[in-house]
Amino acid sequence: MKALQFADKDRIVLAETEPPAIGDDEVLVALRSVGICHSDFELLHGRYIIPFSYPLIPGHEWSGAVAEVGKDVTSFRPGDRVLGECVIGQEHFGFSISGAAAEYFVARPEWLHHVPDELDDTQAALVEPFSCAYFASTRADNIDGSDTAVVFGAGPIGLSAVAVANALGARVICAEPDARRGDVARTLGADEVLDPTAEGFVDLVHESTGGRGADVVFEASGHPAAMAAALEVAGFDARLVNIGIDVGAEVPAQLGLVQSKQLQLRGTIGSPGVWPQTLRFLARTGIDMSPIVTSRFPLERAPEAYEAAARTDENVKVHIESGAGA
Repeated sequence: MKALQFADKDRIVLAETEPPAIGDDEVLVALRSVGICHSDFELLHGRYIIPFSYPLIPGHEWSGAVAEVGKDVTSFRPGDRVLGECVIGQEHFGFSISGAAAEYFVARPEWLHHVPDELDDTQAALVEPFSCAYFASTRADNIDGSDTAVVFGAGPIGLSAVAVANALGARVICAEPDARRGDVARTLGADEVLDPTAEGFVDLVHESTGGRGADVVFEASGHPAAMAAALEVAGFDARLVNIGIDVGAEVPAQLGLVQSKQLQLRGTIGSPGVWPQTLRFLARTGIDMSPIVTSRFPLERAPEAYEAAARTDENVKVHIESGAGA
C-alpha cells in the first residue's frame, strides 16, 4: 500500500509498505480524507510536545471506512464510515503512533466514532479541528443571541469558532488581517471582519459593540499580540477562551484589565470528552466546514500536498484523499 512517511527530520517520502495486520481487538480502516495541520509541520521539523521517533506516518484529522475488524470487535463492521480521536492515553495518533496518511491504518474501537449520515467524508475529516472550537465554546458558558463574540484568527480552528458562535446565536466579529480568510469567515457566519493589525482596531471593536466591548473572546491565532489585545476588546465580565498555542514568546499586556473588567480567563487543550456532542451538534445544525478546504490532493501526490499546505497565504486547509477499499 501507499503511505506518506516522515522518514527523518524535514524529509517526506511516499513509501510502498505492506498493509498493517490487526489484532483481535483492533480495526483496519481505509482512508477517505485526511487534513494537514500546523502541528504536522512541527512534527516534520523535529518538534512535538511528547517523544516520537522517525520514520512515522502523520495524519490525525481524518475520515475513513472500516475495511476489517478483529474477532472481538462488536461495535463496528466492514463498510462503516468512521473517524477517530487523536489523543489516546499517553499516545497521540499520527504523532507518537502511526497515523492516517496511508491507504490503510490500524485503529481501536474505543476511540472511533460512527460518521453521521449528514456529514460527507470531507466534513468528517474536519471534525477534529472543529471539536477544539466546540470544546472552547463550552468553556465560554452559555453563548447565545445576547452575546457578541470576537474570534482572533481565521485558521481552521478560528473559523470553526466563528461557525460555532454563529450557530449558538451570537453576533460574531472575526479579527483577521488576510482578506481571503476573512471572506471564508463571512461564509461561515461572521457578521463583521476587522484587521487586528490596523491602527485603531480596539476602538473599532468597541464602536461596533456600541461601546460595550466583546462578551466572549476566542483567541485562536496563537499570536501573543492577539492574546494581549483580547484583554482590550473584552467588555466587563467577558469570557475569554485561549485556544491558540504559543510557548515562550512575550509581549506587553495590560493585565490590570483582568481585575478592572472582572474578566473570566480560560485555556483549552484539544477537545477532551466532547466528540459525541460535537458530532450531534454538526449533524443537528447543518454546519458545513468544507469551505475551509482550499486544496485537495490524491494520496499519490501527498508530498505536494505538504508543499501546498506550507503556503498559508494560499491555503487554509489542505486535504489528502484516498479511495482505498472503495
